[in-house]
Amino acid sequence: MLPADSHVHSEWSWDTNIGDMEGTCARAVAIGVPAVAFTEHLDHVVWTADRGTLEESPHLASFADERGRVTAPAFDAAGYLAAVERCRDRFPGLRILSGLEIGEPHLHVEAVADVLRAGRFDRVLGSLHGLPVGPEFYEPPMLFEHFGRERALRLYLQRVPAVVAGSDAFAVFAHIDYPLRFWPVGAVPFNPFAYEEEFRLALRAVADGGRVLELNSRVPLCPEVLRWWREEGGTALSFGSDAHHPAGLAGGFREAAHAAEAHGFRPGRRPWDFWTS
Repeated sequence: MLPADSHVHSEWSWDTNIGDMEGTCARAVAIGVPAVAFTEHLDHVVWTADRGTLEESPHLASFADERGRVTAPAFDAAGYLAAVERCRDRFPGLRILSGLEIGEPHLHVEAVADVLRAGRFDRVLGSLHGLPVGPEFYEPPMLFEHFGRERALRLYLQRVPAVVAGSDAFAVFAHIDYPLRFWPVGAVPFNPFAYEEEFRLALRAVADGGRVLELNSRVPLCPEVLRWWREEGGTALSFGSDAHHPAGLAGGFREAAHAAEAHGFRPGRRPWDFWTS
């Protein structure tokens, strides 16, 4: 059995125009995913995107001003939770969890709390998508341009403890290796050992904060990071595809499950439980 996919987006996430909650549930049933958590984006940071990103994504560009500053719309919690209930009725054999992926939760504590009070959210992820640079907020492509990719990755990992310390709203820290999604093609191959100190700092903060580490399959997590997670006190894993459309559901999960097992993690009692060591 495939692990539950605990990081999935649908049409209720503002950054996708091809998300489909019902279609994703149907695909889960078809391929044997036992549970799905729709962790929709909740973002309050206004970030500055690079021109290339906006040109490649007209949908994203529709939320940007003339300076490329992207502002997410308000999250419709009531509409989203009603959609979850409709899917639960339509797919009674599939465990469907409500959820959120909160970007930079430590920077907008009260705004996040207001949304969480709107209803029950079963699985809440915390994410760090970028960093402030003066008055601007940049995601990795612009951080690489500003700092160089090596320094940008170090700064990103060094900021993880502040996210954990600054917010108790989330249980799972998502894609701790997020900048690697943007590692330039043709660049010197990524060497995790060059960043071991920073990775261990970040992983230790997540573990000490009592949070779960996400094994995000969008980019395979380096095996060394899983080993360091255990060595720094981490005891639990959550699997997430970060799918923004039905076809992406549980992508790479068989390989991810094998990697987790190789580092001593095993499924929980119920299919949607975290894997533990």
